Amino acid sequence: MKNIIVIGAGATGLMAARLLAKAGKQVIVLEARNRTGGRIHSIDDASFFKGAELGAEFVHGDLPVTLALLDEAGIGYSHAGAEMWHYKNGKLSADDVEVVGWGELMANLIKLRHDTSISNFLNEYFPEEKYEALKKSVLRFVAGYDTADPDKASAFALREEWQNEDDGAQHRVEGGYCRMINYLVDEIKSSGNKIYLNAPVKAIDWSGGLTKVITLTGDTYEAEKVLLALPLGILQLSSEHNSHITFQPEIPAHYNALQQIGFGAIIKILLRFDEPFWEHARGKDLSNMTFLLSEEKVPTWWTQAPQHEPVLTGWLGGGPAKAFEHASEDELFDMAIVSLSNIFDISIAELKDKLIARYIVNWTADPYTRGSYAYDTVTSAQARSVLSFPVKKTLYFAGEYLYQGPSMGTVEAALTSGKKAAETILTDL
Repeated sequence: MKNIIVIGAGATGLMAARLLAKAGKQVIVLEARNRTGGRIHSIDDASFFKGAELGAEFVHGDLPVTLALLDEAGIGYSHAGAEMWHYKNGKLSADDVEVVGWGELMANLIKLRHDTSISNFLNEYFPEEKYEALKKSVLRFVAGYDTADPDKASAFALREEWQNEDDGAQHRVEGGYCRMINYLVDEIKSSGNKIYLNAPVKAIDWSGGLTKVITLTGDTYEAEKVLLALPLGILQLSSEHNSHITFQPEIPAHYNALQQIGFGAIIKILLRFDEPFWEHARGKDLSNMTFLLSEEKVPTWWTQAPQHEPVLTGWLGGGPAKAFEHASEDELFDMAIVSLSNIFDISIAELKDKLIARYIVNWTADPYTRGSYAYDTVTSAQARSVLSFPVKKTLYFAGEYLYQGPSMGTVEAALTSGKKAAETILTDL
């Protein structure tokens, strides 16, 4: 039996490999890291963090593929919604802050007939000075939540996202997302298939009969079909970069299509303190707070609510995160502490004294990711139409960046793409 090689042991690759294995195919999974999971990375340190997420954290809605897989694996998940708070002009306020002009913004977006970047849309429809606060709020949200460049992000895609928001349905995976990853890994291995770690792929030679996949260490694997389930940030790298994968023959149409989809930047900061001091900051009752939005350098924070864990997670996305791609961990930590000091009116010295542990993940600098997750540009739909077709029924692509729908950039998108790619391969076989 001829092998199928899956490159990448994140949610996409493992979902595809598991379905291929269940269909009786022989699968080899190659993973560059020393662990599986990709942008899913749960940590479980009994002394400091328990089931904490360095990567993907929430199930954003009642998402069918994700929840079905969790149910199948017997993995619980719990509601993660609570209060949204804002910090602005020295004041904390609850979730009754309304962005002036939002209704007008959505009305104009709905009437929009030709796609454009969200920056161009705002400049064209809201040029007056009275809309500056609205534009600033929208651009901050696009950078933060979508981790996107507003000069590239599709107005049509954001319209769909905002029309399908379901803030009430938000869950956390009990014990961390890696429980789901471990379930997929066990399913693959129990059927006799292999997952090789520390195996970064350097070249793919599909010029002959069987395709040869060559790793950085010189190991060669052969297969009839190869599925590239890598982060978009890796596939977009130019030939000058050390992590660039070469193809023989080259695949110019697919490579060019990969450049047409946006890939964001993100820095995530986990801080554990000796107590949840923020629950009664500035004379407010924040004991039921989940998210806190601000205009600080690290603008977005969230708690472990409804659990009263003394853990705060900081989030810096989009252009601001890209600007700190090469910053040191200490520099990022200092930026986070200053932000918290301003928000909660607590001295930096006191915050540092309360600190028990920290984890800082700069996913944009990560050599096997090079960013956060995908976002739609004006050219994304056309690019996906190219990438959805394999190269000569030999090279296949899958990843959250190929998902079409309101849950782009999520684990749901990754699992859905992996499932679809496996079904395509099976059909072609």
